[in-house]
Amino acid sequence: MATQDQQQQKPIRVLVSKLGLDGHDRGALVICRALRDAGMEVIYSGLFCSPEQVAKTAIDEDVDAVAMSLLNGAHLTLFPKVARLLKERGINDILLVGGGVIPESDKKILEKEGITGNFGPGTALSIIIDHIRTNVKNSRRNKGQNEKDT
Repeated sequence: MATQDQQQQKPIRVLVSKLGLDGHDRGALVICRALRDAGMEVIYSGLFCSPEQVAKTAIDEDVDAVAMSLLNGAHLTLFPKVARLLKERGINDILLVGGGVIPESDKKILEKEGITGNFGPGTALSIIIDHIRTNVKNSRRNKGQNEKDT
């Protein structure tokens, strides 16, 4: 088992995923590069993934975060399904981040489902990077504290 210091120093692993019938991946590819340039390990799912594929890949790759992107309006269906599938498998320590064309009114709904960020087009890459870093750091700290308590 890794010590808390080792856990904090381990590079952040992020799965960037394109869910459903959305063939627009330019933004996701930009995110992949920005996260990698920020020192994170990035796995790109490719296009047209199902929520089941995303959840399985997130678990198999032992990621710290899943950055989900959608531009086709199915975010209220597909993002929460990924969250539910992970919960059903007992996974509650993977940060879920949403992005794409998401109306303001939908952001609150997604946040209640555990999807954070919900960044739209034009969001500065530094904001997305900071969001992932901060939340993963807090999650690792909490996980380390929980392991210490047991």
